[in-house]
Amino acid sequence: MVTKKELQQYVVELLSECFGTFILILLNEGAIANYKFARFTSHSTLSIYLAIGVGVYTGAHINPAVSISLMTVRKLKPLQCVFYVIGQIVGAFLGAALVYLVYWSQFNEFDGGTRQITGLYGTGDIFFTMPGKNVPHWNAFIDQIVSTGLLLIFIMAVEQDFNRMISEVNKPFALALIVMGINCAFSINAAAALNPARDLGPRLFSAFVYGWNDVFCAHNYYFWIPIVGPILGGIIGVWIYQCYASIIKNYWQFSNTKRNKSAKIGHEAIRTEDDLSELRQQQQTKFLDDDD
Repeated sequence: MVTKKELQQYVVELLSECFGTFILILLNEGAIANYKFARFTSHSTLSIYLAIGVGVYTGAHINPAVSISLMTVRKLKPLQCVFYVIGQIVGAFLGAALVYLVYWSQFNEFDGGTRQITGLYGTGDIFFTMPGKNVPHWNAFIDQIVSTGLLLIFIMAVEQDFNRMISEVNKPFALALIVMGINCAFSINAAAALNPARDLGPRLFSAFVYGWNDVFCAHNYYFWIPIVGPILGGIIGVWIYQCYASIIKNYWQFSNTKRNKSAKIGHEAIRTEDDLSELRQQQQTKFLDDDD
């Protein structure tokens, strides 16, 4: 039974995910629209990847693949995960709507007021992902599994409690670089969706622009691949890292993970034998000073 306090928490988290995903889509699809309407065919797509990197800096999950994957390892409750996903899809829908409003004049200039999903004057790729040229569905599906699995492995590594190689302050920046790197490495086959909300939310909005049948039937019903692929890949990635982390914590002894829970320096647990020796020296020095 869900308590009133838990329900209030879930609603706040829904709003947080909605706002975070709204920012991500506004920057991501705004960058794509800017690139497309500038008509610079030789222009680097790095600006798009930079915008995506900045967009993930909100601190929220902003990705159903992340939320669902973390639910499978009990870091989220099932109902809580539902609230997360709803917030993400709604935020993506609203972000796409605002991009369309901001670039309204550019859309009309580009296609003459006649909206097309594909073709020379097609603009559907601003809102949702499409397969690369001559890329079959199975290949795009594998691409999404691998790339999103890699994303979740990195996320788990950065957030792992025994990882002392990166500070709390730098974690959002590290995640932004990770997302940028994966987008640079996996974009030609399936446009590096990595995020079901990033595709489904704007696709739902674009259905009002291009028509429901055209949006969901495009490229031989491709729409399910950037939804199912990232979710499956994320779950696989999380469990791969869970197995890896279990091996590391139980069988590999090194100073980065060694802990001594029986003593403390200030308010932090001692993690190495050197820390314990240092504490003993400090106590002996204090004892001698008190005797003097």
